[in-house]
Amino acid sequence: QVQLVESGGGLVQAGDSLRLSCEASGRTFSNYFMAWFRQTAGRGREFVAHIRSSGGSTEYAESVKGRFTVSTANAPNIVYVHIHMKNLKSEDTAVYYCAAGSGGNNPQNYKYWGQGTQVTVSS
Repeated sequence: QVQLVESGGGLVQAGDSLRLSCEASGRTFSNYFMAWFRQTAGRGREFVAHIRSSGGSTEYAESVKGRFTVSTANAPNIVYVHIHMKNLKSEDTAVYYCAAGSGGNNPQNYKYWGQGTQVTVSS
């Protein structure tokens, strides 16, 4: 059973940093891109960043470039995907989702999704 489990969300102040983590298990993700999306009420899922499960080939949304950094680590049958977010802004407030798929900024490219973790940035 494939599982993607996010952790690390919470309430922070503008300018703070936060690291989200995702643990992906249940299948081999060796040919997958791992991505982070975010969603606010009434809006579709917005691409944040992606990275190859083996590392490298990163891509970021313009709104987070220079502030967010995505990375991976691998253990037997598990892929860990982290996103370090710095200089957080109120507009970063959203539910953040981890996903696994073929890459790119289209949510439809991703087959597997986590349950999401809430990030709230107070100004």
